Amino acid sequence: MSKHLSLLSLSQEIESRLVQRNPRGMKDVHDALRPGYYLRAAKQIMHCKENILIGTGFPVSDTFETDGPIGAIALYEALVAIDKKPILVCGDPLYSAIKKRYRCFLLPVNDLNNAPAFTKNALAVLEPNLVISIERPGLSEQNGYFNMRGENISAQCASFDYFLELATCPTIAIGDGGNEIGMGNIAKALEKLDIVPSKTQCDELLIADISNWAAYGLIAFLSMWAERNLFSSFKPRDILSYLSKLGSVDGITKLNELTEDGLCISHSEQLINELEKLCGLT
Repeated sequence: MSKHLSLLSLSQEIESRLVQRNPRGMKDVHDALRPGYYLRAAKQIMHCKENILIGTGFPVSDTFETDGPIGAIALYEALVAIDKKPILVCGDPLYSAIKKRYRCFLLPVNDLNNAPAFTKNALAVLEPNLVISIERPGLSEQNGYFNMRGENISAQCASFDYFLELATCPTIAIGDGGNEIGMGNIAKALEKLDIVPSKTQCDELLIADISNWAAYGLIAFLSMWAERNLFSSFKPRDILSYLSKLGSVDGITKLNELTEDGLCISHSEQLINELEKLCGLT
């Protein structure tokens, strides 16, 4: 088997594993995506020389949920370890919570009308080579933001959609339910789900049972190419504890506890162990 086919097969195995629990129907829409999407996205990241924008943060109960920021911070740490230039892009309260520790850029909340102009100026200043969205709410056909319960949360949301729409560089989006940025790529497949889907598209869409896990799939490939285990550059449990002290909540339970989408962080740790073995990193 050629190296290309071997990597493609590895990507397909990762893609399958990351949707096997299927809590929100991602396994059911998996076939709408062209196989190899983790491989293709990881290549875009690996080849990037300048700023990489990582948008994250999903509002829940006037704060932010744990799914999204954990994966974004993990990817941020892995990228710094291989001399990349990540910037976390988010609205408050997440921005104010993490800005002292990470290189961040602030999005205004509840300012959708001005979002295109704001984004155009921001892109001119930041000059990204790549834009990544991890568990960011995506605009619906009704031009609003909705959670998985069908509740309109537009007043709590900052808009990151236009960063993907207006960017002249490649764009990657990660989601786990259908209402996130990027899910417009598989709009037809999402019709079978009982949600208000996002219409926002991207160049490469990645899905997973929990969006944080998609970041780990990317880090697995980056580790192989960097010839070092980048999972050693962070610990999901430590990131979760850090965010919890800053007021994060589980997006499912709405509780300030050490879980992500209702699952103990040990599930993420187990997944990382599986990825390390699968990719020969141990």
